[in-house]
Amino acid sequence: MAHTHFLTPGPSELFYTVADHMKTALKENICEISHRSKQFQQIVHHTIAQLRELFQLPDHYYITFTASATEVWERAIQNLSEESTLHLVNGSFSKKFYDFSKQLHRQADKWEVPLGCGFDITQMPTFQSPELLCITHNETSTGVSMPLADIYALRQQFPDALLIVDAVSSAPYPAIDFTQIDSLFFSVQKCFGLPAGLGVWIFNERCVAKAESLLQKGKSIGTYHSIPSLVNAIRKNETPETPNMLGIYLLGKVAEDMNRRGIKTIRQETDGKAAIAYHSLQQYPDKFSLFVSNPNHRSPTVIVANVLNRPAANFIAFCKQYHIVVGSGYGNLKETQIRIANFPTHSKETFRHLADLMEKW
Repeated sequence: MAHTHFLTPGPSELFYTVADHMKTALKENICEISHRSKQFQQIVHHTIAQLRELFQLPDHYYITFTASATEVWERAIQNLSEESTLHLVNGSFSKKFYDFSKQLHRQADKWEVPLGCGFDITQMPTFQSPELLCITHNETSTGVSMPLADIYALRQQFPDALLIVDAVSSAPYPAIDFTQIDSLFFSVQKCFGLPAGLGVWIFNERCVAKAESLLQKGKSIGTYHSIPSLVNAIRKNETPETPNMLGIYLLGKVAEDMNRRGIKTIRQETDGKAAIAYHSLQQYPDKFSLFVSNPNHRSPTVIVANVLNRPAANFIAFCKQYHIVVGSGYGNLKETQIRIANFPTHSKETFRHLADLMEKW
């Protein structure tokens, strides 16, 4: 039976080493050991060490684990703001981050631009400096990516704000200078090619100080997954609760595989595959059009195109006949768009095959 390649933006195709790592995990009883055992502490230590190497993370940043990236939206607002947040909104997921802040009764402001558009930082409206500035590096719903230079410019514009970056569908691709941000988070079912059910939240000492100051004021910052609780546990290579131990184990193994391959190589391969996809889509203007018009804002990891003259579902069904699954558009764009994931596990050969299918369709 032919292998099916999932170019869906999450959950996506498993990283090619995951099956072997899962077999090893079962042999070593990873799913059955105590989460307070020395063996699990060693697993957590290994996973954190591999992620630190992969992200070139400074020592004063913590790596902690949550149930999902969605959870981090809530935990970040609870722990890093007392009153005010500011959100850059250009798609469904950045909008949901903003909505969470409103639901938690913060004074949430937003700078919103149309779907498919990025932000021109020079045209940013005037906002009072928030406690928490929320940026989505890669908007999964629309395929818009924010240049890192623009994120760093916002750091200079709002130096007193804590700056948090949603890198759910881009990490570890962007070469982020962590000294320019305070926090970053992602989930594992996209670029890391793992089963869903694990979020990773990275934050620095500024974030810890903010959470502790809110706690001292008697403010609610959540319970078992508050920043102080997460930090207290991770210092012992533990988690506050019984976590997704298999997910943490697999993440450490895949991060180690990525380090062995080299993050520079992974980034170069990602750029090469993105070039194939974008070039192929532009070759057939009667079939497709790129959703993101500004090349500087086109995501290398989630490529979004309008399907012309026929339903997008027709192209998706055509590709499935050849064992390639591409994603549909998000929300109201489901019927008219496709989304193509370009993650480290996806091969250049698969992208060349997809380009051939674009021609045949």
